Amino acid sequence: MTVVLDLINNPRGPRHPEKAHRPDTEVLKKPDWIRVRAPGSPVYRETQEIVRTNKLVTVCEEAGCPNIGECWSKKHATFMILGDTCTRACSFCNVRTGKPAAGVDADEPRRVAEAVAKLGLNHVVITSVDRDDLDDGGAQHFADVIHAIRAASPGTTIEVLTPDFLRKDGALEKVVAARPDVFNHNLETVPSLYVTVRPGARYFHSVRLLQRVKELDPQIFTKSGIMVGLGEERNEILQLMDDLRSADVDFLTIGQYLQPTRKHHAIVRFVTPDEFSGYETVAYSKGFLKVSASPLTRSSHHAGEDFEKLRAARAAKTAAE
Repeated sequence: MTVVLDLINNPRGPRHPEKAHRPDTEVLKKPDWIRVRAPGSPVYRETQEIVRTNKLVTVCEEAGCPNIGECWSKKHATFMILGDTCTRACSFCNVRTGKPAAGVDADEPRRVAEAVAKLGLNHVVITSVDRDDLDDGGAQHFADVIHAIRAASPGTTIEVLTPDFLRKDGALEKVVAARPDVFNHNLETVPSLYVTVRPGARYFHSVRLLQRVKELDPQIFTKSGIMVGLGEERNEILQLMDDLRSADVDFLTIGQYLQPTRKHHAIVRFVTPDEFSGYETVAYSKGFLKVSASPLTRSSHHAGEDFEKLRAARAAKTAAE
């Protein structure tokens, strides 16, 4: 019945065909500390119109981000390039999965840059679906988008949130050469859960990717994030922090996993605000320049403000050395 309804409501077919026949999982009731306002302010609608007019995709919508009302009401949108269909099938993600219908949209960099200029963004986050079907995983397209934004909005700082470019030799180097201000690549979870949560990826490849960014250009800030509540243990999170610090990662985000549908990975537990505060304290003690840890923390939430804090933290550290 679920598949039939999905086909009726969406002629493109099921959003997650690989999950269609999975048994439903229990959806836990959200605790009081996870509450967000429904979107709908005039500025929200203005942001929405700019996104629509430029025929762009946002991860805010595709991933069902709980912070979309807050961010779009401040004209902060995270653009998702390279289409809306991901070649991976992570069990936590609500982005459409399957074989992308099209190649690379050569006009997309111009449209993204135009939207950034219209929104007047001081800081922008650019992410993408995984494109394992492309020879470079879409790396050159990331670089083209960065260059287009630099040309249209020279004062805008740029943060990229990239796929892992697994088995794509030379792809990472293309993105780094375009010199984004922040290079973000999320580990998502601890290594013991990769088989069920992120089966198409490799934990230590992702750690090495972040380390390689610093080797190529030490001035680029590096960033990574994880979700909690998937069944991980505290000691595993602490080890993950050590792995990221060994790769000289500057910024760590930790947020609560929220289950998109009953077909997705179940929420094992809701982590309390006090536990998040504890993780933040430990992460700072391990040497991260910036840490954001709370139930509603997401990679691009408050990205502009956090970038300024990150830059200030580096300057203070350099002055103290």
